[in-house]
Amino acid sequence: MRIGELSRTTGVDIETIRYYEKLGLLPAPARADNGYRRYGPAQLERLAFIRHCRALDVPLAEVGRLLDFVARPRADCGDIDRLIDTQLARVRARLKSMRALEKQLAALRARCGKRHDAAGCGILQELVSAAHGEACACHRDGPPAGGRQRR
Repeated sequence: MRIGELSRTTGVDIETIRYYEKLGLLPAPARADNGYRRYGPAQLERLAFIRHCRALDVPLAEVGRLLDFVARPRADCGDIDRLIDTQLARVRARLKSMRALEKQLAALRARCGKRHDAAGCGILQELVSAAHGEACACHRDGPPAGGRQRR
């Protein structure tokens, strides 16, 4: 199959497929006489594997390590366990960060409860105050990164 068909079959963009080839995650396919790339079942399966790993937000470097294990089925899987444990820790840290962000946005949203002109908008007032380095509703523990507290 050609790259367009591989793209449609897997849902992976053509440029992404080429990028994976450039990184060595997907071996370069054979070329037909006309120069077109020709992909087979092995590349299709490998690309589906990569796509699944990326859907789990596994970094490309780690996808490469997992692919190395696929090629070495007798290798000890302890490193695979550690890799997934690390990814799970990353996801948990992001979830914690996202929960904090949700609270900050909710605090900011609570500053403006009804429709009026922008000059009276509590949200904008908070954002402008924060831009001046003042405390704001969404960052009760101090100004956001890059800001400074006024005295």
